Amino acid sequence: MSRDPGPLRDLLVAAILDGSKTSTTGLVAAYGHAGEPLPEPGRREVFVDSPDRPVAVIEATAVRVAAPAEVDLAHAVDEGEGSTSVAEPRAGHELFRHGAGRRAALDEPEFTVDDATPALLERFRVVTVLSGVDR
Repeated sequence: MSRDPGPLRDLLVAAILDGSKTSTTGLVAAYGHAGEPLPEPGRREVFVDSPDRPVAVIEATAVRVAAPAEVDLAHAVDEGEGSTSVAEPRAGHELFRHGAGRRAALDEPEFTVDDATPALLERFRVVTVLSGVDR
């Protein structure tokens, strides 16, 4: 999920809170670059909105590493962005991942995603919506 503040993050927060987003796809390389371990089922984290306010506690329910070409329709639909095919979120992810901001965050100006790039497919559930959060 986008950790960057802004309109995309706001859409993702709304989709998580209304229950339409229950999966996400990330890059294994991003975790390595940040020095973060890959999530495991059962891991809980506080999810924050664009202004960095805690909005919910989410729990990973399933995690797997796969090539982008292995993302199935159920995972794509559960990303909560209105996709009706696997191609739609893949195209959006590629635009995001090939953008200057992502390349700068990875310190790899020529970074590209191809069918062999390890992706992290995570399913999660909302454990708690934190008080004061509008749904």
